[in-house]
Amino acid sequence: MADFQIAPGSPHPLGAIPQPDGVNFSLFSEAATDVSLLLFDSADAVQPFQTIRFDPFLHKTFHFWHVFVKRMKPGLFYAFRIDGPNDPANGNRFNSNKVLIGPYARGISKKLWNRADACTPRDNLATSMRCVVIDMSAYDWEGDQPLKHPSNESIIYEMHVGGFTRSPSSGVKHPGSFTAVIEKIPHLQSLGVTAVELLPVFEFDDTDSALNPFGQQINNFWGYSTVSFFGPHSSYCVNAEGANHADEFRDMVKALHKADIEVILDVVFNHTDEGTQLGPTFSFRGIDNRTYYILDQANRANYSNYSGVGNTFNCNHPIPQKFILDCLRFWVQEMHVDGFRFDEGSILSRGEDGTPLKHPPVVWSVELDDALSDTKVIAEAWDAAGLYQVGHFPGDRWSEWNGKFRDDVRRFVKGDPGMLGDIASRIGGSSDIYEGRGQTPANSINFVTCHDGFTLSDLVSYNGKHNEPNGEGNRDGINDNVSWNCGAEGRTGDAAIETLRARQVRNFAAILLLSRGVPMMLGGDEIWRTQRGNNNAYNQDNDTSWFDWSLVKTQGDTLSFFQKMIAFRKAHPALSRNQFYSGGPNERGMSDITWHGTKLDSPGFGDPQARALAFTIAGFGGEADLHVMMNMFWEPLEFEVPVNPGRTWSTAIDTFDPSTPGSAFHGGTFHVRERSIAVLVAR
Repeated sequence: MADFQIAPGSPHPLGAIPQPDGVNFSLFSEAATDVSLLLFDSADAVQPFQTIRFDPFLHKTFHFWHVFVKRMKPGLFYAFRIDGPNDPANGNRFNSNKVLIGPYARGISKKLWNRADACTPRDNLATSMRCVVIDMSAYDWEGDQPLKHPSNESIIYEMHVGGFTRSPSSGVKHPGSFTAVIEKIPHLQSLGVTAVELLPVFEFDDTDSALNPFGQQINNFWGYSTVSFFGPHSSYCVNAEGANHADEFRDMVKALHKADIEVILDVVFNHTDEGTQLGPTFSFRGIDNRTYYILDQANRANYSNYSGVGNTFNCNHPIPQKFILDCLRFWVQEMHVDGFRFDEGSILSRGEDGTPLKHPPVVWSVELDDALSDTKVIAEAWDAAGLYQVGHFPGDRWSEWNGKFRDDVRRFVKGDPGMLGDIASRIGGSSDIYEGRGQTPANSINFVTCHDGFTLSDLVSYNGKHNEPNGEGNRDGINDNVSWNCGAEGRTGDAAIETLRARQVRNFAAILLLSRGVPMMLGGDEIWRTQRGNNNAYNQDNDTSWFDWSLVKTQGDTLSFFQKMIAFRKAHPALSRNQFYSGGPNERGMSDITWHGTKLDSPGFGDPQARALAFTIAGFGGEADLHVMMNMFWEPLEFEVPVNPGRTWSTAIDTFDPSTPGSAFHGGTFHVRERSIAVLVAR
């Protein structure tokens, strides 16, 4: 190709931005002394057809390096070489031998990529990644916009894009892709969820692989080490090397929105895939290491590792802060996503020296940004260095993964005694955690299981983790799972044990969907998906992690119960109201919630051996009243049922025998079978 002519260009906006008469390139580097832009005519072109060296007198404004390439069109590929001081002791790690991708690249190609070559000081032009110039304005959204569902009415389904359809049982045309998710939207609709929370979809390196002790290949499956933050993961695209990655992602978003399902992205701004000083250099490290990473204060040649995976992104430096905000706005404005869940979100609250800040700038910028004002923001309010902020994560509207809900519900359902006060708090929206700071139940993301840990099936089938296939000698993954195998480790031919396990799964689902706060379920729990006791399947891109679509038929009873519980929650607004229970009366004089044990008005909160709890929820404005009885004891119990003048109780839910049709209830007590939950409705 003929060389393009150039002009000085503009420092803003950052990235490679197509314009009618060319493309403007801009990147930040404070300490760089030399910057070159490499242009390629294809993803697998080793040699650039043009190299543009930035003249610092023409192509630099303060610390922004920029150039305008005249008549250049979208679809071409590019990368950078950047030079400067190679002085690790002072935090600089420039190396002009390394070919780098731009932080704002909207798509990249890994066709030539070799990770090992990026870990050496040698030139890696022939094995480096390439960015691609993408015109975001050409896509036809057909009027689509983010859905803006009220948070308290949300029911979130956490899922892995690749694992959702990669199994041959999925029967889709392009397994493991954004396109394949579209084919499976009817399943999500039939379940009744209102949002999907997608494990990382930003570009990550799934070529980083090894063999486990059993000779099986293991690689980066979850995607929690980001390579490129503005581009969808190429392996989830049908055309992995083309310039249409963004369009394939947007096709999925548009289809989910048409089904009234929001899209929440699990995002990782706490670290990058460049790892420790021994890791690959492909972007931030070679562009401006001491700006983008928190460095060890005693030895700036080392990285502070609050993330547990080698480095920590310097989130509250002005430049990385701008990068994070620009990235979030991009995914909302250009990709129409509805929200974000921030992995190890507590790192967002750490200052440039790693110290937690009272008012971290990046957290409050996300909170107050106009472009993000209707976007759901969810924090995993802890990090790998021990900072735990559940109940006091900075910001007002941030929701949090409520780890206390998970642990308390697990203990109660497996039969731990003396849990009644705690479980009442969780069912009520965790007012003990959030009400004192002026927040609401919507600040609590309630969950029993998620990608990180046991599936619901495994939670009731294993006492211990079985992570040997991960290749780490079963040392990885959490040791205390608060699980109970119901009498046998793993699958068993004992029908009584399997029956009990199925009932325990229903108990978990019932409590999750009867509790105030925002319920989140793990994809596959509705069909009894197992990981065979692996509670950290981050590198299991195989049937350990894949959604087995044959279970939709064989585990239809479990699926039907989840569908029933989700429909029940939607039918009874009192369960999702965004206020904490107050004890106040409705128009018929009933308290909004009344707590009981087996005896009315005697919940036994102080009883260290109690394993049974009941509560009555008053309907307002003609809504139905609900009476819930939970027996986690190993024998049946008789529960007193309140008299409800002018209304008749009828059975709506029974986890002991979910097939029992609803029927009118007459009498003063209700027989609740062992380890089961019953729900009555009065209209």
